[in-house]
Amino acid sequence: MRFTITAIALTLAATCALAKLPAPAPLSDEAKAKAAEAAAKTAHGNKVADFQLCRSMERVATKYYADAKKAGTEAKPPVATPACADPGAFVYTPPGATPAAPAAAPAAVPAKKS
Repeated sequence: MRFTITAIALTLAATCALAKLPAPAPLSDEAKAKAAEAAAKTAHGNKVADFQLCRSMERVATKYYADAKKAGTEAKPPVATPACADPGAFVYTPPGATPAAPAAAPAAVPAKKS
């Protein structure tokens, strides 16, 4: 009985405390841009992790088949899987912005004759 009364009292207190909280402020454009960049970094990090996992599975499979061949045992043929795709370095281009063209190499200046 005491537990039930305590639980009800705590629930009412929590409800009152939440009712007094102000509404969350809308996100500014800068905060939205930072959130989008953070999401892009996270997605790229996941792609890098997938690539590293794929490469490690390839190494394990290669070693397994080499060891099986060396031992003279017959192993099932490998299952065809797509090649590991390297995601490359993280490059973030904000939505609506055009990707920057690579900078052109400076023109060669002829050497002066003395």
